Amino acid sequence: MRFIVKQRIFSFGDNFTIKDEAGNDCFTVRGKVFALGDKLRIYDMQGHELFYIEQRLFRFLPEYTIYQFGRPVATVKKQFSLFKPRFNIWSAYGDFTIEGNFLGMDFSIYKNGEHVAQVSKRWLAWGDTYGVDIADDENYAFILALVIVIDQVIHDENHNKG
Repeated sequence: MRFIVKQRIFSFGDNFTIKDEAGNDCFTVRGKVFALGDKLRIYDMQGHELFYIEQRLFRFLPEYTIYQFGRPVATVKKQFSLFKPRFNIWSAYGDFTIEGNFLGMDFSIYKNGEHVAQVSKRWLAWGDTYGVDIADDENYAFILALVIVIDQVIHDENHNKG
């Protein structure tokens, strides 16, 4: 299934909606305003929280934990690398790796060695938009949570360089 993630740059608190390719709202992402570190929650359209993403503070490199029903189900850590970003991912859902052009938000996600998602980014006038194609038998919200974490790490690094 293909999802369209349009994150509004000027959105107060990093709130945005994830749509399917037909333009139907599928998930809502809400950021916590005035929080230390990034804290995001992914909801279905009925308002049920599916995943909670929290940035771990005071780390040498960015690290995020993804929670489901109050329990950690994944940790995403940026690894030290000179040339291109690399990530170490622990997950209760399987062994995930990510390959491709992170800075351009054009990368693939693999689970247990199998391709499960493709991310491609397009630049628009008022925000960043990217498509996420996810295999039908995967947990869409969890894969989208991984993509949001990668986007957040890249966005924070680019913002801190400026």
